[in-house]
Amino acid sequence: MSATAGPAGREAGRTCVIVNPAAGNVRAQALFRRIESAFAALGEPIDLVATTGPGHATALARTAAAAGYRAVCSVGGDGTLAETATALVGTGIPLAVVPRGTANQVAANLGIPMGLQAAIRVAVTGRPVDMDAGSIDGRVFALAAGAGFDAAVMQHATRALKERWGFGAYVYAALKVWADAPRTLYRIVADGEELHVAAMSVLVANVGALYSTFPPGRMEISPEPETAWCDGLFDVVVLQPTNVPRFAGLLARLAIRGFGGDGLLHLRARQVRVEGDPVVPFQVDGDFAGHTPFDATVLPGALRVLTPYPFP
Repeated sequence: MSATAGPAGREAGRTCVIVNPAAGNVRAQALFRRIESAFAALGEPIDLVATTGPGHATALARTAAAAGYRAVCSVGGDGTLAETATALVGTGIPLAVVPRGTANQVAANLGIPMGLQAAIRVAVTGRPVDMDAGSIDGRVFALAAGAGFDAAVMQHATRALKERWGFGAYVYAALKVWADAPRTLYRIVADGEELHVAAMSVLVANVGALYSTFPPGRMEISPEPETAWCDGLFDVVVLQPTNVPRFAGLLARLAIRGFGGDGLLHLRARQVRVEGDPVVPFQVDGDFAGHTPFDATVLPGALRVLTPYPFP
């Protein structure tokens, strides 16, 4: 089957594999061959399709869901995963994840291996678990939505930079934003509870931890990071420091000591509205999505994901 055609198989035993050929800066044809070989070695029949631009993964996954595939596999980063998930929420069709992007935060939180062959083995033999998802104006997210500093970084870490420099694009963008980091008065409404607070960043998180590759590390953004993605609630994390040195110190403390401490506010809620004065950029699953305000709603257990081991 052509790597640019739409999914054609209609057998329950097949997997539709949706590949973002730009993710991870990998040569597309070589990646296609490696994927086909790895699935074939496990005896799994697939139809492999490639995305051609923003939103295409959603269209491909929607067609695959209607065709009745055994599973739909997202090969790319968190953005490709979110687009694929948008079409699969509520269908019961499992989402398999082969991380090939720059950050791969969802895969890291679910314990999905970063290696291609190991991740494909999970796509074929993994256990399905029910994962929460978030929704903003019909756009599904699996990782987080955030306003302020992190979103400004995502806005500057363009696709071209990520393809060229990988994780280094985020480092470059952070340094560029650093001198003019957003310092904003936020109005946050979480399940009807209203909060006004000055902060540099507000994160509406569906997962419990954020991971870095350079340097390698994990920053907890929930008091219960191992199950944050399946508790039916968002973790709303407000990073209060309004100057860059204190903000950096808070991030370092979260990475070294774990969740909590001065300068951090935490709420849990099913529905969250975030407003900024002045308005600031916001991001959804690592992609710049516009400017505040935004409204997020949790979708408990709406996404079935194949994982390497059963979770609670």
